[in-house]
Amino acid sequence: MTDLTRQPAHVQLRALDRGEISSRELLDLHLDRIDATAFNAVITRDDDAARQAAHTADERRARGEAVGVLDGLPITIKDSFETAGLRTASGAEELADHVPDQDADAVARLRHQGAVIMGKTNTPAYCQDLHTDNTHFGATLNPHDPARTAGGSSGGPAAAVAAHLTPADLGSDLAGSLRLPAHYCGVYGLRPTHGLVPARGHIPRPPGWLTSSDMVTPGPLARHPRDLDLLLTALITPSPAEGTPWRADLPTASTSIDQLRVAIWAEDPNCPVDQTTAQALTALDAALTTAGARVRHTPGPVDFANSTRLFEQLLYATATATADDETAAAELAAARQLQADDSSPRATFLRQRTQTHRSWLRANEERARLRSDWQRFFTDHDILVTPAAPTAAIPVGSRTLAVDGQERSFFDQTGWANLTSHVGLPSLVVPVTTTPQGLPIGVQIIGRPYADRALLEMAERIETLFPLTQRIPDSGEQ
Repeated sequence: MTDLTRQPAHVQLRALDRGEISSRELLDLHLDRIDATAFNAVITRDDDAARQAAHTADERRARGEAVGVLDGLPITIKDSFETAGLRTASGAEELADHVPDQDADAVARLRHQGAVIMGKTNTPAYCQDLHTDNTHFGATLNPHDPARTAGGSSGGPAAAVAAHLTPADLGSDLAGSLRLPAHYCGVYGLRPTHGLVPARGHIPRPPGWLTSSDMVTPGPLARHPRDLDLLLTALITPSPAEGTPWRADLPTASTSIDQLRVAIWAEDPNCPVDQTTAQALTALDAALTTAGARVRHTPGPVDFANSTRLFEQLLYATATATADDETAAAELAAARQLQADDSSPRATFLRQRTQTHRSWLRANEERARLRSDWQRFFTDHDILVTPAAPTAAIPVGSRTLAVDGQERSFFDQTGWANLTSHVGLPSLVVPVTTTPQGLPIGVQIIGRPYADRALLEMAERIETLFPLTQRIPDSGEQ
């Protein structure tokens, strides 16, 4: 039974359904593993409440009652999502004692489908870094190499899944916050089509706010594509409290591998990748071609630089919602003092933080046109494959990024992920190989809106072509 924690979520659920283990026993196995590891991924627990939830799930099964798709499965939740009765700090000192009385909508949906919440996973303060570190809980380490970052801001979730502390986690993604850690930690991470999963109750919007960023999307992390499919089913199914009369029915792929039209966007001068990453994409190209897929290379459905510029403008705009009046006034005053020809990063930041509503409306129109460009691309292609990031995981705490010895912007780490962040397309990180040092390398696959399940089916095909052992070094165990 001790090996069950190393199995993917769908295998653990099958063991529950067959009566090979109880939810309470499965929970205790995971709690023991959390106790035995030193990656600092799980930072808040309530073992008693989790054991009661597991016991209730066991009772439901014993009575033969209908169960949810996750019934009895222990999982963790990124600490940016409010959880009723369980501390939610979002990595911030000022929220260190915040215990919500209501679940975030996404958490409520998981509970409604029977998930047992056994703890919260680490995030940088207010999810605002590409490393997972904060002054209250400290740094989360990469299970493949503790000297490497787990990424951010969903570094705690990705590390917990990779280290088999949990079979799955609920993360969030605005600027690659879910997909970068999935890539660095060698797990699967899905950013669903924007709008499928509600973000109410996700901090950094302050506790109690009903609205959220127009780009943030909750999404699951797991060790197998089938696990993501189960989590996705739970996350798109409204809980009773929502009073929602509709249900989402996402299509599956309708083509066999020999009819699949795969485009590969392997490189772009605006965000170069290192040799190991390029080789991974080349190997995937060859494997898909050998399997019968129709593969072609593309310079990209959109202009990389223009897409990035628009993403940044919309990102800075949505981030102003929670600025206090003093900060907002100071930024506006500073922006008014800028010289017209000042094109520095600071000037760009201030102008976009203080842009007029008219400017934002025009940017939103540009976003709609960008979505149309993507839509046209997907009339001729089923799947687009891109790099997940330029390199494997960088050192813990590093504020620089080197690509084959050439220094790049630190934020290039999420350059490829941000192609879809502002247009809301489903995007999935799939682990495919490792570096000679054993660090994971993944790819990103992108589909048309609501093609989430088609991406998951594609991930299963890739998994059969590139089976990875998910063993974590024993040095992570105390």
